[in-house]
Amino acid sequence: MAELPPLVKDLALILVVAGIVTLLFKKLKQPLVLGYIVAGFVVSPHMPYTMSVMDKADVQTWADIGVIFLLFSLGLDFSFKKILKMGAAPVIAAMTIIFCMMLLGFTVGQSFGWSEMNCIFLAGMLAMSSTTIIYKAFDDMGLRQQQFAGLVMSVLILEDILAIVMMVMLSSVAQGSNPDGGEMLGSVMRIAFFLILWFVVGISLIPIFLRRMRSIINEETLLVVSLGLCCFMAVVSTQVGFSSAFGAFVMGSILAETVEAEKIIRVVEPVKNLFGAIFFVSVGMLVDPDILIGYAMPIAVVVVTILAGQALFGSLGYLLSGQTLKTAMKCGFSMAQIGEFAFIIASLGLSLGVIADFLYPVVVTVSVITTFLTPYMIRAAEPCYALLERRLPQRAIRFFNNITLGLPSGKGSSNYWRTLLLQMTLNTVIYSILSVTVTALMLTFFLPIVRHLLPAWPVAANLICGSLTIIAMSPFLRAMVVKKNHSEEFKALWAESRLNHLPLLFTILVRVVIACSFIFYIVNYLGHFAHALVIAIAVAVIVLFVLSRWLKHSSIRLERMFLQNLRSRDIEAQLRGRKRPLYAGHLLDRNIHISIIDVPTDSSWAGHSLKQLELRQRFGVHVCSIIRANHYINIPDADEQIFPADRLQVIGDDSQLSKLAEAMRSSVVADEYAERREMKLRQLVINGSSPLLNVRLKDSGIGDHYHCMVVGLEEGKERLSPIPPSRKFQKGDVVWIVGEEENLQQLTT
Repeated sequence: MAELPPLVKDLALILVVAGIVTLLFKKLKQPLVLGYIVAGFVVSPHMPYTMSVMDKADVQTWADIGVIFLLFSLGLDFSFKKILKMGAAPVIAAMTIIFCMMLLGFTVGQSFGWSEMNCIFLAGMLAMSSTTIIYKAFDDMGLRQQQFAGLVMSVLILEDILAIVMMVMLSSVAQGSNPDGGEMLGSVMRIAFFLILWFVVGISLIPIFLRRMRSIINEETLLVVSLGLCCFMAVVSTQVGFSSAFGAFVMGSILAETVEAEKIIRVVEPVKNLFGAIFFVSVGMLVDPDILIGYAMPIAVVVVTILAGQALFGSLGYLLSGQTLKTAMKCGFSMAQIGEFAFIIASLGLSLGVIADFLYPVVVTVSVITTFLTPYMIRAAEPCYALLERRLPQRAIRFFNNITLGLPSGKGSSNYWRTLLLQMTLNTVIYSILSVTVTALMLTFFLPIVRHLLPAWPVAANLICGSLTIIAMSPFLRAMVVKKNHSEEFKALWAESRLNHLPLLFTILVRVVIACSFIFYIVNYLGHFAHALVIAIAVAVIVLFVLSRWLKHSSIRLERMFLQNLRSRDIEAQLRGRKRPLYAGHLLDRNIHISIIDVPTDSSWAGHSLKQLELRQRFGVHVCSIIRANHYINIPDADEQIFPADRLQVIGDDSQLSKLAEAMRSSVVADEYAERREMKLRQLVINGSSPLLNVRLKDSGIGDHYHCMVVGLEEGKERLSPIPPSRKFQKGDVVWIVGEEENLQQLTT
């Protein structure tokens, strides 16, 4: 018999140990991530009393795949539209927390005399809280329905995207000999360029592809297609100088905007869980007890730094975003831990060879300790606030409650100018990126092909390539020049004052110059004409673009297709009741909000009316809507019944909604008598003493009294014939009956 490869043996050992340890952690109600890390330590060479992994290189390869799928899944839960709709408050909070924690982490590293690169990576690790651990803690503690939990999750979404950007920047910094501000700015610009390009192209093409394939695609093919797109983008990302994890995240965020996002999340989750488990096991394998003993003091200091830093600067960030002191402290204390991104950043540093070997196990140990302390930090927020409220004067409390860096919203001309310039800038950037991409692809790939096909006519080859390039980018250049010139903001500013005419015309001129520069570059690159002639050609081409009705319809059609693809998931979510109504945001000022409560399929509340459940009397909440499949029951009356899998839109404050959610979870009843209700098939022989003798089927009471059903009358060994209701049972009849065991026994005896 052939010997098994070492990889199979290592996977068997990893998965068996991980399965046992995670079951134990599940029993102890601890995060599974910690279980995987402990399992990794158990199978590592540092544990002499257990079996160890033989080939760490193969396991590391699988772990790298795990990072790709973890970031892909993270992208599936991410939405760029959420960032745009959040406003300034979460951005202020996230930037404050990240900046302060990075500065604090760098200072701690410097105090221990660590190298500059170790300090930079430590700062990046300490800046990011764990979305997974916080979400799990909120779920276990029944806090997901409270208002502050939503605020924390909004900031965590921003931290996740900033963590991706940080990973790319750290890679650039690590690969550079002397990283400076210019190099870092160039890295950020490059990230922004490819991020916008991939997102715009992906949203324009991928939803259409999935929509066309919807009739023939199933869960198996959807899994293969999704992972194929993920790996493809990972390869593309590495080819342009980024990490594979960045590409996987981008593809996940693109697929998150499709209607099939929910299905993709469901089919990808088992694969993500498998490879993610291997990744976290590989993290645990790097934990060396000797290093931990030698670096006990730095570990303790870093733990205190995270707990105190997040509690202080986290609260400060939320205060600056406009939250009250109590809410800010509850949010800040919730974020006092590090998690998966710290491991990923540490893995990046190790793979690049820029951080010391001791830093990885130190960070892992710190993460384990802070994860265990997360529930206690969340509970400590309110007592700490109560202490401050007793010690601080009321003037100070009122001062903290009124701190905000949020920008006021106005309705005047300044607001019109701000909106118009923002929209024009965004459009110009997007269409410029698309035009640059078209130009680069045509001049890099298409031009050599044309020159190879027409070696004797280089001028003709240049003319063909240049013409096709200009035609390909023509919808983008026209949209850049014309779009927003007829918007409501533009018209309002034009009609408001003559002083606005010149600045508005200047905005058009700037965009015309940018569009002409693309034409200028292509003509000059391929033709080498005089500058005056090139400029004249560029202006003429732009004028033709603006006057072309075909280009007008083409650009409008492309934009509508993009917006339709971008809004498709929102529309589907509204239909299925997964999106809160528009008025939900206005309730926040009154300390109440809307929450969606799912009714479990095995809830004892199912089948009862709102009047019977007395939700308003018991919990103080108001049920404003019942969502049943795609059907909305708005403002239900007291006699409206609750059905399994219903979704209730409920209005209340934090404590009321938490009590309702807890009661809903407690309403789940286990069916202890499921086995007794199992349907069985029995044979009933009508003899001379049977009470059913000469009794018609409809008068027998088999269905009404005994709750059984007659399947048929046996005729021979292979045939059953149906019995008419008027037929009388006769001696010798062999009747087959279906029913529950208890009812069958009553009938047969």
